Amino acid sequence: MSPAPRSEVSRSRIATASCIGTAIEFYDFYIYGTATALVFGKVFFPTVSETAGVLASLGSFAVGFVARPVGAVLFGHWGDRIGRKSMLVVSLLMMGLSTVAVGLVPGYSAIGIWAPVLLVVLRCVQGIGLGGEWGGAVLLSTEYAPPGKRGLYSAFPQLGPALGFILGNGFFLVLSSVMPAGDFVSYGWRIPFLFSSVLLVVGFYIRMKIAETPVFQAAVDRTERAKVPLFELLRRQPRVLLLSTLSFVLAHALFYTVTTFCLSLGTSSLGIERTTLLVGLLVAAFVMGVGTLVFAVRSDGWGRRRLSAAAAVCVIVWAFPLFALLDTRNPVLLTLGFTGGLLCFAMLYGPMGAYLPELFRVRYRYSGASLAYSASGIVGGGVVPLISTSLWASTHSTVPVCLVLMGLGVVSLLCVLALPETRDHDFTDGLHTGGTGADTAQAARTAG
Repeated sequence: MSPAPRSEVSRSRIATASCIGTAIEFYDFYIYGTATALVFGKVFFPTVSETAGVLASLGSFAVGFVARPVGAVLFGHWGDRIGRKSMLVVSLLMMGLSTVAVGLVPGYSAIGIWAPVLLVVLRCVQGIGLGGEWGGAVLLSTEYAPPGKRGLYSAFPQLGPALGFILGNGFFLVLSSVMPAGDFVSYGWRIPFLFSSVLLVVGFYIRMKIAETPVFQAAVDRTERAKVPLFELLRRQPRVLLLSTLSFVLAHALFYTVTTFCLSLGTSSLGIERTTLLVGLLVAAFVMGVGTLVFAVRSDGWGRRRLSAAAAVCVIVWAFPLFALLDTRNPVLLTLGFTGGLLCFAMLYGPMGAYLPELFRVRYRYSGASLAYSASGIVGGGVVPLISTSLWASTHSTVPVCLVLMGLGVVSLLCVLALPETRDHDFTDGLHTGGTGADTAQAARTAG
């Protein structure tokens, strides 16, 4: 049997590296969210009321989203200047080491105010690392993809959230099931964070084996590297950056509403067993992973814009059923609610891995895709769970939370409809209709 072609072997390695890398990094990011909902209020903010403790924990959780755009700018700059591979290695180290360190931070009872201070600092480092991870991982896949298959190849890093969430929540589920509640709060929650050291070694080895993307290397050969990618991005494609950022606020908001706010609400206010909620979320995350793959692949045929718009409509429709099903406290029905919510998320998130990179020119693609993704996370992942918790605390009703989701769905729909379809864009030289007229003309002069 003849050996596989070199390009196919390379693409298989890239798919593996991008998928495993994002799975590890999202595992690191998500176990923080789970711990926030379950124990951080008791461990790091024990001197305030239960509601205030949850809000303070969610505030430390939100810090990671505020730090993401900083990482997007830093990693985007150097990723557009010196390459994708090296930035992916650095981002992995930042995420992994800071996550292990969270597992080592003493509680408030041991070192007082320094405990939450250290927690916030490490969360900032996590956010900066993830701000550079996602953009680099999707570029690694899409810039290696053959024509007409960017949706398929972008699906591999997009599976990272599902795999990372299943691994992290599965870990918490097992620990909370086998350990007494006191032991879990005392030290059991730290085990998933310390386990990240093992994943870090695996991810580092895989990332060091990959090569630079051919699209970026071709741009280097043509000397098409922006001196300051962020400035060029803001000068040439500000409208696309704004619209793409607003389009995907909904994705972050929906995901963290289901996985963090609903988990916190269910355990602290609705009296639902922690194990019941974690099992429901694991089932929903599995369906989300399958849905992400399906929708990413189908976006090569149906188009990124059409699927993203349909996802926004589905969120508007599903907002009230999500909380109505959770309020039943029935394990099957609340799992159905979670699954529907995360399936809507998959419909938007699946095409995003190809859509965002396709909207920006190769000269500043790392910066553009990373910044749009990370900036949308500030509102969607950081602010919305805080607002939702505050609304619940003041009204004891989920109706305002539903209205927030529906409003974000409308904003997402309008912004997606204002963006171009990109599945047939030339990905190698940046001749995108999504830019300004000056941008397209400049791209044509450069390519010609």
